[in-house]
Amino acid sequence: MNQVELAGRCLTLERYPVSQDANLQAWDATDEYLMQELAPWLSDASTAPVLIFNDGFGALSCALHTCNPVSISDSFLSQEATRRNLLANGLTVESVTLLGSLDPLPAVPALAVIKIPKTLALLEQQLLALRQVVTPQTRILAGGKTREIHNSTLALFEQILGPTKTSLAWKKSRLIHTQVVERPALANPYPTIWELDDSGYRIHNHANVFSRGSLDIGARLFMAHLPSGLEGTIADLGCGNGVIGLSALMNNPNAQLLFIDESHMAIASSRLNVETNRPTDLARCQFMLGNSLEQVATDSLQAVLCNPPFHQQQTITDQLAWQMFCDAERCLVSGGELWIVGNRHLGYHIKLQRLFGKVDCIASNQKFVILRATKS
Repeated sequence: MNQVELAGRCLTLERYPVSQDANLQAWDATDEYLMQELAPWLSDASTAPVLIFNDGFGALSCALHTCNPVSISDSFLSQEATRRNLLANGLTVESVTLLGSLDPLPAVPALAVIKIPKTLALLEQQLLALRQVVTPQTRILAGGKTREIHNSTLALFEQILGPTKTSLAWKKSRLIHTQVVERPALANPYPTIWELDDSGYRIHNHANVFSRGSLDIGARLFMAHLPSGLEGTIADLGCGNGVIGLSALMNNPNAQLLFIDESHMAIASSRLNVETNRPTDLARCQFMLGNSLEQVATDSLQAVLCNPPFHQQQTITDQLAWQMFCDAERCLVSGGELWIVGNRHLGYHIKLQRLFGKVDCIASNQKFVILRATKS
């Protein structure tokens, strides 16, 4: 179930974190369609750089490893999956260069392979960055689920790179072919900046960070009920742009703040927002890219603040939320607290009751609930 043939090679691929759902694969039909299209090109590939954008779990990186590709992703989880899948197939990790979503791109690539990301803003940022390094000789090939490719998607390729056309659908996936032409340079609108109510804070959001233009209603409710007067270390887990951590800094002047997320852009946004809005508090902040609290020591946190995700890439799942809860229970000191905000229908109180025993409802409205779980 976890084996697929790509570019004539049988690959063993696993998701990361490893999923117990046998129906969830570490590749999809878009990966297969892209590699079918690229198979003839591989036979006489040049030595110029090959760029891969948004490789979900490393399927494309493994299939194209002989080209020594550069894989660009905003996701730590995707990059870790790529490392693990390279090793699982007897390939060297060094055969693929892994870059974060804000790192400079290699110049004059021969090929750019793009899997259409979930957010149009991220695609726009990536195409603008690509525009700076491509030439008319660069081959641009993108792909995604048919339902993910809209007129607005094609318009971005046309506007930023050049004439664009799509393929026929295959297994509910479609390819995008773009010819690079000379175009005037376009301004990059990211990060976006907006005012946080009457706080005086100017919030910076890189392209792939949730709620790019205003405070979302779940975070608004959460910020009105955050704990205060705590000491020790507080983790803003899945920090996004860091607005929750900013409020925690204000409410807890004697605490240390750990901002942690699996998104490169989220960590960059959080750091920028602390530097801009609370520069004197920067010394008591730490910013960590990682998988939940995997890298955090046991019994080291006084509190964890979290708005858990209920999807990984395009897959709806509670696996990441469950890992966050388990990690929080391990990392909290005795008497430490996990505070979460979540949609009421997700029933997080049941999972938290199983883990912590003591769970209190702090506040709720028609859509969201704030829960506090205390480690005994």
